[in-house]
Amino acid sequence: MNEVEDEEDDGVWATEDEDDESMEVVQDDSDLTFTRHTRAVFCLSLDPKTNTLAVSGGEDDMAFVWRLSDGGVVLECTGHNDSVISASFSHDSALVVTGDMSGLIKVWKVETKEQIWSFEVGDLQWVEWHPCAHVLLAGTDEGSCWMWKIPSGECKTFPGTGCQATCGKILADGKRAVVGYEDGTVRVWDLKQGSPLHIIKGQDSHQGPLTCIAANNSGSLVLTGSVDCKVKLLNPLTGKVVCVFSVPNTTDDHVDKEQMDDTECSSNSVESVGFCNVLPLVAIGYLDGTTGIWDIPSQTLRHKWQLQAGIVQLLWEEHSPIIYTGSLDGALRLWDARSGKLENELCGHSAEILDFVVNKKSGTVMDWPVCLSEPGTVLMKSHARARKTDPLVQPVQLLHSDPNYTHVKFPDGSTDTVPLRDLASPGSPLPRTPTQSEPERLDSPPLFPLCG
Repeated sequence: MNEVEDEEDDGVWATEDEDDESMEVVQDDSDLTFTRHTRAVFCLSLDPKTNTLAVSGGEDDMAFVWRLSDGGVVLECTGHNDSVISASFSHDSALVVTGDMSGLIKVWKVETKEQIWSFEVGDLQWVEWHPCAHVLLAGTDEGSCWMWKIPSGECKTFPGTGCQATCGKILADGKRAVVGYEDGTVRVWDLKQGSPLHIIKGQDSHQGPLTCIAANNSGSLVLTGSVDCKVKLLNPLTGKVVCVFSVPNTTDDHVDKEQMDDTECSSNSVESVGFCNVLPLVAIGYLDGTTGIWDIPSQTLRHKWQLQAGIVQLLWEEHSPIIYTGSLDGALRLWDARSGKLENELCGHSAEILDFVVNKKSGTVMDWPVCLSEPGTVLMKSHARARKTDPLVQPVQLLHSDPNYTHVKFPDGSTDTVPLRDLASPGSPLPRTPTQSEPERLDSPPLFPLCG
């Protein structure tokens, strides 16, 4: 009888604990919460001109254009009959496109709050704006890509291969687009001629469907990620694979590599990739919670972060080496790609983050000397001097710079990231190296002011 009573008591206490857990308050670090969607939100975008408006679309078959200041709705994008999976502003913030899974695409004029164009294709995978014109490019389940001028609707199609066009990106020149497909191939399209410039296939292609594509600001390099856990760095001008980045290996050495690869790739995939704008770095986010920061010139892994929850998306700040990661645990994290440290963790969601966007004006924009902003030979302060008669500076090759740090190449061929304050231009007046009989002055001016 006592045993039965104990079991009943245990059941009561367990229920109370569960109730306490369910009533736990989620930490909310947000300044504003937009609550008009009634189901999951799949896509989000900020207007690039003023950064004052957002557009979001979701599983409730709705998209909203709303103000960041107070969450007030500017435009309700109605008429969709399936989940809205793509919503974004044109380059001048004048137009908004919304696309749903069934293939219905609508364009809205923000100023007049009216629909100005619509078109229906097969099941939609993605749609994006041209970087400097009112032109749309979309990819579909049956593999074709469509391009339209808005609002005239003048159309051009890029034939598919019978499999999904899973992701795409128009390059910065506005003349080419890179599209990834379910069969692992990548095509670089000439948008004017409607023909492929390059087809990356065979041993150079991915061994599974592509999941993401990113291009650097100039469009000279492209990253492609896939469910095969590989990321390929491509030159879209030549169609050649520059290098391949693999998931950082944390498995014990005694485990068979082929067995490890099969196990990892069966449950893992590349979910997001991106280029840093101020340093020659790329970031790769994986479904298993791994984020890797790779150095492009040396093709080496700089940092690796491991989370318990999968990475959904990653984005770099526009003017700094700070990277944001959104994950399935509902948290947004900020990392410093130079030090590898976690700078901040922002909470507020009670479910998975499915998309996020970073204000391009975020971060601190700083100026730095013109003499240290272009690649070439510069002078670097020597910190490791065996004797006081050793040179105070050494010549190095400047590869890339930002307001705080620079990437340099030493005479022995090695590379490193060093503080900007340790560099000077070759023409700068230099502190004199002391002789054996002369004590070294401790009040020598720093190198950085020599650049003015």
